[in-house]
Amino acid sequence: MSQSRPRRVHRFPSNNTWMRLRGLMRKEALQIVRDPSSIAIAFLIPVLLLLLFGYGISLDAEHVPVGLVVEQPTHLTAEFTASFFHSRYFLPISFDSMTAAEEALREHRVNAIVRLREPFGKQISAGAVAPVQVIVNGSDANTARLIIGYVEGATARWLERLVREGRTRPLPIAIEPRIWFNAEVRSRNFLVPGLVAVIMTLIGALLTALVMAREWERGTMEALMTTPVTANDILLGKIIPYFFLGTGGMVLSVVMAIGLFDVPFRGSFWVLALAGGIFLSVALGMGLLISVLAKNQFVAAQAAIIVTFLPAFLLSGFLFDIGSMPPLIQGITYIFAARYFVEILQSAFLAGTIWPLFIPNLIALLIMAGLFLGLCRFIFRKRLE
Repeated sequence: MSQSRPRRVHRFPSNNTWMRLRGLMRKEALQIVRDPSSIAIAFLIPVLLLLLFGYGISLDAEHVPVGLVVEQPTHLTAEFTASFFHSRYFLPISFDSMTAAEEALREHRVNAIVRLREPFGKQISAGAVAPVQVIVNGSDANTARLIIGYVEGATARWLERLVREGRTRPLPIAIEPRIWFNAEVRSRNFLVPGLVAVIMTLIGALLTALVMAREWERGTMEALMTTPVTANDILLGKIIPYFFLGTGGMVLSVVMAIGLFDVPFRGSFWVLALAGGIFLSVALGMGLLISVLAKNQFVAAQAAIIVTFLPAFLLSGFLFDIGSMPPLIQGITYIFAARYFVEILQSAFLAGTIWPLFIPNLIALLIMAGLFLGLCRFIFRKRLE
């Protein structure tokens, strides 16, 4: 009697984690190549936002139209007004009377009026106090404060020159301002580093907010669940490709900040890379958590913008000073990761590697990364619901 040969059973190497993970990563990489929207989010959005904020938006006030009214012209008043004509901050317009200047202010042809009353020249020559009247359009409070500061600075420099030349008595108090970290006082040096955090928040959250929802919408999640892959394999297979894609977006943003906008970088690139990697993990974790919960690409995209991008834009210190916010809002800012990364970026670019500032922020980012990725693992299950 012939003995039957044993049948060979082919088994999927379920214990080979790396093989499964590599297959999932390859699948996601092919999806990225086939869907140009992911590449556009990672590289086109940073370019557009940096160009917009770098060239189109500035918190500086330059070439401000200012009305000059001199009631009794002298050589001293001429020297004083000349300091306005030679400044890039002002666009001076001379008026013969206050009535004409006030009418121009009401019609928004000028933003401020600088008035020198009749005894101005005599008072300066005698070393007495000579008041300069400044009337500012306060409808834009930020611009009004800047104009007042510019006028005070121009006046102080002019008086200092007269004192050095011995043409008036020394002032009782001499202010010697020194500006650290941003000596040019360029708002671009402040905005662009913070914008990197906003860009990475948007990139990380949007990229991963769509990946799981896409699988649910297309019905491929069910097919994926029939394979021996684990929940960890699926999550890592989704995160790792987009981590490298997001890193490319960050590198592009930093290169543009330094090379195109001349923002100084005084810190360590290695420390910045470490902080950027941790923050990108937080952003990817937030996006993946949204994607796991939403199961719809449109809902996931809207949630990612509302939950991640808007807080990063408004409550991170990127555009508005956190110290000037109400105490309740200041407390709320601590739950958003962008707050910590903005502090690291602004310090790395403008001040250098300051470990007493970096370490608490890095610890906070690590805790948030573990929290969001842990929530993703807890909520996601390799099963249909």
